Amino acid sequence: MSSNQEKLSVTEKVGYSLGDLAANLIFQTLVTFLAFFYTDVFGIPAGTAATIIFVVGLVGAFGFTPLVAVLADRTRSRWGKFRPWILWTAVPFGVLSLLAFSTPDLGPQGKVFYAAATYTLLVLVYAANNLPYAALSGVLTGSMAERNSVSAYRFVAVMIAQLVVQSLLLPLVLILGGGDKVQGFHNAMMLFAVVGTVFLLITFFTTRERIVPAPEQKSSVVQDLSDLVRNRPWVVMLLLTILVFTTLALKGGMYVYYFQYYLDEAALAAFLQGIGFNAFIAGLNNVLTGIGLTSFQWPDDAPTSAFSLFNAGGIIFMIIGIGFSKKLADRFGKRDVFGAALFLSTLFMLGFYIYPPDAIGVVFGSQILHGFFYGITIPLLWAMIADVADYSEWKNSRRATAIIFSAMLCGLKLGLSIGGALVAGILAHYAYVAGAETQSPQAVDGIRLAVSVYASLPFLACVALLFFYEINKPMESRIERELAQRRAASGASA
Repeated sequence: MSSNQEKLSVTEKVGYSLGDLAANLIFQTLVTFLAFFYTDVFGIPAGTAATIIFVVGLVGAFGFTPLVAVLADRTRSRWGKFRPWILWTAVPFGVLSLLAFSTPDLGPQGKVFYAAATYTLLVLVYAANNLPYAALSGVLTGSMAERNSVSAYRFVAVMIAQLVVQSLLLPLVLILGGGDKVQGFHNAMMLFAVVGTVFLLITFFTTRERIVPAPEQKSSVVQDLSDLVRNRPWVVMLLLTILVFTTLALKGGMYVYYFQYYLDEAALAAFLQGIGFNAFIAGLNNVLTGIGLTSFQWPDDAPTSAFSLFNAGGIIFMIIGIGFSKKLADRFGKRDVFGAALFLSTLFMLGFYIYPPDAIGVVFGSQILHGFFYGITIPLLWAMIADVADYSEWKNSRRATAIIFSAMLCGLKLGLSIGGALVAGILAHYAYVAGAETQSPQAVDGIRLAVSVYASLPFLACVALLFFYEINKPMESRIERELAQRRAASGASA
């Protein structure tokens, strides 16, 4: 198959990327605010919240995800293997995301049951939607360069979702709830659910599966699993994904506490004033009210306002980093670029423990540099999984894309569960008191450790793991070339 045949249109790349924007409106909310929502909005004790997040996450990672992988690889339809799953789950995913962030008037035990039930169903539908969605990237094209491009489009969309959630969700909660956080969360999630459902449907209608197994290929679940355990790059990627998402969930969920209880409120207010941010919001509201619109209700308190701006700065520079990712990976290979950029991003994350509470400019500068280098890695993680699927086909002459991608989703869910549970567990261990005006020095120190040292350790372990990942730049080229020859000979690809 020629490179021209492997080229994807901008419409298909954008359409595919909207699926991840939809999923990440919910995923980023889970990563950043689930522990906070359970403890400070719904009123569930921190230790109980940690148990729910961890146990349900384990069930999702080791129960739901492998089951969906086996079923998706054996799906036969006129739409392909993976696109039908996106269609079937679009509406249930939106409905359950709304229910999981609703706050029915229940007693203490009823709240725990409701949270566990809705989160379990959401994790189940997320697996049925996101695993086939991820696997779809491995069959849109056989070109590794085009996969790098698709991943770049995809993760710009992811960063837009992250920007909306981490920077604008709290203002949206205030706006949509009229100052009532409970109603605000419900209304914000309703908006996300509707938008997400529409975007998933667009993904279904704008994409096409081109890489299909040879018609004569037949394999059992046992054969697929046997291929996996003998596939060292898959094992490495599974471990690496667990570690990456553990860090993302841990630091993402803990930053809100870092701003609320460690950084100096007066210094935060002075920083916002000094950079002209307060004047910008005042000017924006003057324009809006001047033309008869409602003013933009940005949070008045300095910690919340600065936290949202902090997240926005990091995400904007992640998007810039994504822009460098494809060119670097095409030249040096995904593995080497991923490892170098991840290591550099970790160095800037470690600093959050040693910065004094009034060093606001340094905190923001560190976040920007961390975001830039981490942004380079974002598309590469998923593109490497697609390469592992090719590696498995190259080695075994059998393709099982979904079960390969289950490494990503298993690792994502397990890492999310570990990191999310660590947020609540660390808070409980260091005697955090939900809703208190101030926290004990012990609790504050635990928060500082969590966003820096504890969050950095998994990233550093990832860098070490990459020494065991054998798909470097020369091997990428060899696999792509030889598989193209086989597919052309067998007529397996459309």
